[in-house]
Amino acid sequence: MRINLRNLYTLFALLSVVPAVQAQYLLQEAYPNAQLVNQTEAVIGHDANRLYVLEQGGKIFWLPTDLMANDQPVLFLDITDRVVSGGERGLLGLAFHPDFRNNGYFYLNYTTGDPLQTRISRFTATTANTAEPNSELILLTYNQPFDNHNGGKIAFGPDGFLYISAGDGGSGGDPQNNAQNRTNLLGKILRIDINTTSGGRNYGIPASNPYVNNGSGFREEIFAYGLRNVWKFSFDEQTNRLFAGDVGQGSREEINIITNGGNYGWRIMEGSACHNPPANCNTTGLTLPLFDYTHASGAGRSITGGFIYRGSLIPELQGKYIYGDFVSGNIWALTLNANGMAESNTLLLNTGFLISSFVEDENKELLVLSYGNGRKIYRLSSSAVTGSSNDQLEAAIEIYPNPVKERIHIKINPNYFSEAQLEVHLYNVTGQLVITKSLPTAVSEASLSVAKLPKGLYQIQVKSNAGSIWKHVILQ
Repeated sequence: MRINLRNLYTLFALLSVVPAVQAQYLLQEAYPNAQLVNQTEAVIGHDANRLYVLEQGGKIFWLPTDLMANDQPVLFLDITDRVVSGGERGLLGLAFHPDFRNNGYFYLNYTTGDPLQTRISRFTATTANTAEPNSELILLTYNQPFDNHNGGKIAFGPDGFLYISAGDGGSGGDPQNNAQNRTNLLGKILRIDINTTSGGRNYGIPASNPYVNNGSGFREEIFAYGLRNVWKFSFDEQTNRLFAGDVGQGSREEINIITNGGNYGWRIMEGSACHNPPANCNTTGLTLPLFDYTHASGAGRSITGGFIYRGSLIPELQGKYIYGDFVSGNIWALTLNANGMAESNTLLLNTGFLISSFVEDENKELLVLSYGNGRKIYRLSSSAVTGSSNDQLEAAIEIYPNPVKERIHIKINPNYFSEAQLEVHLYNVTGQLVITKSLPTAVSEASLSVAKLPKGLYQIQVKSNAGSIWKHVILQ
């Protein structure tokens, strides 16, 4: 795993001068013992007790959302026999039917076949723990002219319809102009009704789709168009707005709010700039991005869309759009004003790994997936976060000194705790658990030896039945 040392040392310098009350953002391993390969997506199941994780090659595993439970992945479905994987191809999207608990239906987006095509299919869970590969019902397919730009995200909207991200078909610069061509499905956000059928299809067309019964040959599945390669999108539960991160060509990455019938400009525009050709850039009727950033700025080269934060553990991020970049590993918070327009963009941290997806857990807190072999699932957290609303917990445990050179001391008030012991965990800046220790509550003070650890930023958690205390510490 590569860490951007320049950004890391800059962060250390900033931490040495900011007030202690200012939150610092870190990642902690959500499942320390789970090692997965090329994670592309993860979704909380409808019972909220399981996290389902997709591997690009064609497997789905589930993990319990109860972090005190066994965190070894359990195989849910294996369709490697039909998935064409590699590069931007593979098993890319998962969505559970809103009535999954009763019908067992879930939907996948993956690439398959020769010639290459995208397939949207329904599968059925046959037991509480597994799904049947032979239960596949193919709903929709469309050919991919090149290997890249396959989109891949699928999700049910608040209207109950299934939304699908379709990339522009690949190569560079959209040579076939697919994104602006409404007679095909490439370069679009699609919307279908999986609870009805019509026109000989295994799905229906929502009556409010913009091209229903049109006479121009436009595909009726289209909800919005002019998009290059939306890798991730999400709905905000409070406003129902659809946020999408559209991966750029050679200069800009963009965030869009997707609306019914909108044209988002590709390949005429790349983000807020003219693209092809600049001399003939007519922006009439185009929807410009909510926000974009340039490759020249060093911020990154491949946006990974995230979520409007609606959790409770990091209150200062409430209502901000949290997103990242696959290449740079940066995570940002985009602040929106009262009119829903972009106001400011703040770098939260550099992860040092390839960010493939964000996940909203059962409590609306955010998880982050890292891409590669044996990669981890992380939880976005803040050093200002505690697991208890009881201020006494903060006063019951004192951690010092900070910065530290050799030993971290932990002073405990045993009169506060009723359980037999406390747990202490120390995480490095990438969220890797480096020290764990159990402390009897009868002791008034304990310590951790950190003299052999690399210098830098760490996060310490002292965990009890009453909650957890999280603090950042600097080893110098």
